[in-house]
Amino acid sequence: MTFALRYAVRSDVGLLREGNEDSAYAGPRLLAVADGMGGYEAGEVASAAVIKSVAPLDRAPMPESELIDAFAEAVTAAKQNLRGIVEADPAVGSMGTTLTAMLWSGQTAAICHIGDSRAYLLRDGDLYQITRDHTFVQALIDQGRIRPDEAATHPQRSLLLRALDGRTDADPDLSLLTAELGDRYLLCSDGLPVAVTDEDILTTLAEVADPAQVVLELIEQAIRGGGPDNITCIVADVIDSDKKQFAPTTAPVLAGAAASAGNAQTKSFSKIPADADSGITRLGAVPVGPGSQAGLGGPGDSSVIASDSGAWQGQGGTALDVERAATSTGPRAATSTRAPGGTRSGSRAAPSSRRANGGDGAGRGRYRRSRRGWPVMTTLIALFVLLIGGGLIVGYEVVNSQYYVGESNGKVAIFRGINDKVLGVSLFSVYQPTNIPVSGITAAAAQELHSSNTGSLTMARQFLANIRKQYNTCQAAYAAVHSWIVHKPKPIKKKVRVHGQTRIKTIIPKYRPKPSIPSYCPPQTGA
Repeated sequence: MTFALRYAVRSDVGLLREGNEDSAYAGPRLLAVADGMGGYEAGEVASAAVIKSVAPLDRAPMPESELIDAFAEAVTAAKQNLRGIVEADPAVGSMGTTLTAMLWSGQTAAICHIGDSRAYLLRDGDLYQITRDHTFVQALIDQGRIRPDEAATHPQRSLLLRALDGRTDADPDLSLLTAELGDRYLLCSDGLPVAVTDEDILTTLAEVADPAQVVLELIEQAIRGGGPDNITCIVADVIDSDKKQFAPTTAPVLAGAAASAGNAQTKSFSKIPADADSGITRLGAVPVGPGSQAGLGGPGDSSVIASDSGAWQGQGGTALDVERAATSTGPRAATSTRAPGGTRSGSRAAPSSRRANGGDGAGRGRYRRSRRGWPVMTTLIALFVLLIGGGLIVGYEVVNSQYYVGESNGKVAIFRGINDKVLGVSLFSVYQPTNIPVSGITAAAAQELHSSNTGSLTMARQFLANIRKQYNTCQAAYAAVHSWIVHKPKPIKKKVRVHGQTRIKTIIPKYRPKPSIPSYCPPQTGA
């Protein structure tokens, strides 16, 4: 018995986003989804950079004992890559990305997870979420402060507590899993579960046989559910390649922002070339020839972005075909994929009214050169000055719109900016100090405190309010215990006669039970 994967991947911009900040990679040994964030197109740079860092893991098989270490090294490289991007352009200091990935060796898979993208397992008709969201609402659920059904409507449901970025050194969760023949795995960005219920995900995974059709159906459901975010799905079935019922998939595929970037070194603030159909799924085939990289191709690599009608022949002769719909009046034309063997796995038409600015036939990238009377050098100098000045203004606005909760002189405080320095100049300042000692907050709060995750002022104040509430609860509990100890009556010694003999009997007066201290409270200093 030889374990192998039969997989399909699809990424969609959704109904409300202007661009796709999700990136994905699916190969014979590696499945990975990254959901970028940060705005100003920095999110798509972050997710594509992380996918580029982990994609080389798919190049060659490795023993089970090396899976975890390989993931750890790839994530370290990804963090260094992001840090380099941020150092080169501080204006994108708020960018970051999630990462949920599986690396396979025979029947064993290593899981690497950070953020709120998810991995699911369908086994024997039951659906399991095999990753834990690193979000504020998940922490509230773990503490029993809200019910799971309240998470979808919580005002802070999008607040991430851990992600890969260029500022902090947050580490992912790493674990091993033993697969079984017939398992079906789903990796997805949060754009799927925010719009589709777990019950509908279970039904689709259990009832639709072809992975290519499953990803299409799941994204279709997310679109019908409002499609508020980018949606990326990878579905992989564990099969026995020795049996001829299904052939394993062998062609590595990129999707989302990673497929749209023709160069792995895509700079922030640079528009990725796109045609009028920029809203549709972008799929890219990964070059496998000598000297090529298993992540993103270099300049001039035509195989990175699939053409409208051509097919790329990958390993094992698997063909990947991305077609345009017959109608081209809107950016969201119908798309379809061809599964191995060339049979159509599904298609869908979507509204043509969304982002209709590209439907007039002019197309993007068809700007005509205008002949002006301005001297060329004067124009270039003026543009240079405008770009430098505009970059400084944008960078200042971005930095000063970020807030995080951190430590100032041993006390908890809200900071404005990002926890970093440029040329020795700090990019942060204390915005709101408190009298809460860091030594008095919970271990979970302290861990998130030191990660310096940035967000809006509202998010920072909400996080501080939760810290303050837990701190006050712990202080009140310790005060109650101290009062109980102080006022506890002392044992009374009394002389009594027993069988004609005088004896000393110790009598313990009745007293109220000792107050309890919540398990999350840290030990008192000096206690």
